[in-house]
Amino acid sequence: MNSPLAAGVAALPPPVIDIEASGFGHGSYPIEVGFVLPDGQAWCSLIRPEADWQHWDDAAASMHGITREQLWCHGRSPATVCDTLNQRLRGLTIYSDAWAHDYTWLGRLFDVADRVPAFKLENLRALLTEADAARWHEVKSQVAARMGLARHRASADARLLQQTLVAVKQAA
Repeated sequence: MNSPLAAGVAALPPPVIDIEASGFGHGSYPIEVGFVLPDGQAWCSLIRPEADWQHWDDAAASMHGITREQLWCHGRSPATVCDTLNQRLRGLTIYSDAWAHDYTWLGRLFDVADRVPAFKLENLRALLTEADAARWHEVKSQVAARMGLARHRASADARLLQQTLVAVKQAA
């Protein structure tokens, strides 16, 4: 699905996904996934780690505020998360601002669940002109302040990204 925003047409914004992880680099894994759809509906889930998912970065944990205990108590299985993602996102192209990381983490999630994504992950940058990209961080800060986001979590971050895209395109 191509986003009308890519062509500069005022319409519904594209779906956006965000993933929180145990850290960066080798051995990191997804711990929370969230998305927001064009109509504003959002979904988010903690992910219960697999037994061999041991990487844990305390700096990343302090940023997203998710503990390993929360993942064990409230996380859903990778298969359940993948099934929900496929049901809700089937046939869509969904955008991420950290495509390389999110692609890797989604791959790890779907591999362990023995599932195949029914949606396409694309880089949010593909929707931006050079002028849009130059304004991105300033506009994102303004949108974040306006939204009053209190936590760095997947669905809230996805909504922030989607609303920043809308604001950047409206300013153009």
